[in-house]
Amino acid sequence: MVKFAVDKSLFDVFGDAQINVMVLRDVDNNLSADAQAQVEKLLDESQDNAHKFLTNEVFRKNEVVDKWREIYRQFKKKKGARASIEALLKRVDQGKGIGSINPLVDLYNAASLNYGVPCGGEDLDTIDGDLHLGVAEGGEDFFPLGDDENEPALPGEVIYYDNQGAVCRCLNWRDGQRTMLTNDTKNAIMVMEAMDDDQKTAINEAMEALKNDLHEYLNVDGTIYHLDANNSSVEL
Repeated sequence: MVKFAVDKSLFDVFGDAQINVMVLRDVDNNLSADAQAQVEKLLDESQDNAHKFLTNEVFRKNEVVDKWREIYRQFKKKKGARASIEALLKRVDQGKGIGSINPLVDLYNAASLNYGVPCGGEDLDTIDGDLHLGVAEGGEDFFPLGDDENEPALPGEVIYYDNQGAVCRCLNWRDGQRTMLTNDTKNAIMVMEAMDDDQKTAINEAMEALKNDLHEYLNVDGTIYHLDANNSSVEL
């Protein structure tokens, strides 16, 4: 049985962290044209909703952005690495919009924008052994989306990893090619991260909303787990 585990090394840095996990089985990540249009409408609406997190004209001073930048200052990272929610909000702030990728990704991006939280997902069938979230020893292989060149993790960086190397670097900053969600994905794991009580409330609400959207649009029922220092692993 494959396991997802949050390593003690993560809690040594962020003792109050909570990681929400949702497991999806027997997914059909393909929709009719009409259903896909509805998902894209939901994604568009989430971008409008995200303006509630962009009340300060100076982008970096918005609360969600500022809080995650402070979190990222507490571990080693590649220059320019930012939380995934900051990357989405920046596109909204600049009027660039968030394009459709595939239903699973579109739906988790919508939840991310609606609740101001980072969210990511991986194809479970591509994970080698157990999936972990923890502090990197350094040198873990990583092949980012759209790039064939290895970009190994840095010592002290917070990463998702399996037996083959890093799956996603700097929490949810950059996803890897090997485990990305595609239209062929059948089994998936979704993750959301929180480091304080306010963020925990947000990811709990966001994960429930995402679960409801996945049921409505993909007719799949996810199973949600809340992991923390006292309950740090789950069999998938």
